[in-house]
Amino acid sequence: MSAFEPAEIEEEARRKRRAPWGVIALVLLTGLALIRNGSGEFDAGPPQPAVAASTNSQAPGDTAGGPVTPLPYSVPGRVRIPAIQVDAPVMAVGLDAEGWIDAPPPEDPNLAGWFTGGVTPGEKGTAVVVGHVDNHQGPTVFYGLGSLQKGHHVEIERKDGKTADFEVYGVEVFAKDDFPGDRVYNSKGTSELRVITCGGGFTQQNGYDGNVVVFARLAAVR
Repeated sequence: MSAFEPAEIEEEARRKRRAPWGVIALVLLTGLALIRNGSGEFDAGPPQPAVAASTNSQAPGDTAGGPVTPLPYSVPGRVRIPAIQVDAPVMAVGLDAEGWIDAPPPEDPNLAGWFTGGVTPGEKGTAVVVGHVDNHQGPTVFYGLGSLQKGHHVEIERKDGKTADFEVYGVEVFAKDDFPGDRVYNSKGTSELRVITCGGGFTQQNGYDGNVVVFARLAAVR
């Protein structure tokens, strides 16, 4: 007879399936699938992070009430970012056949993806949510991501009925050929969230040359 209950066995298997962040960092040095799919066809281009937003993104301070207790495993169902009018369903994404982080179908302008190789949003560790910045029809779900500022919030509605409310403490754009995987993904011992889309310059040959990364930490649970 097994010493573990079925739920414990499932949890252990899920943990073993998680991709090591070092591997994902190498994948991102080559570029995300969503970078390849960005069109860059719109005159103004997506907003880029302000210098002030990126200050001290490596060292967030405590939330007003101190660190929030991380939540158990539960997959995300929806992401809301009130400051940029984002309210979108979330689908699970993994790695595609070429080893890239997959992205939601580019034809759907209002769809985000949760990377299944990491924790679920609200768990202890770093969860990752990705989405397109644009497609051939126009701006898509994370077009405004680079305009976020410290203190803005990212709300993740989970399948267990809880909403994990993350407070933004940094927003930066990184070149895809110099992506700091350790800095972006390393766990700080709390519940962290990274929201990623295309950013930087754009060429028809190579697409976007960077990624906008939002750094946020669990601030409340509802």
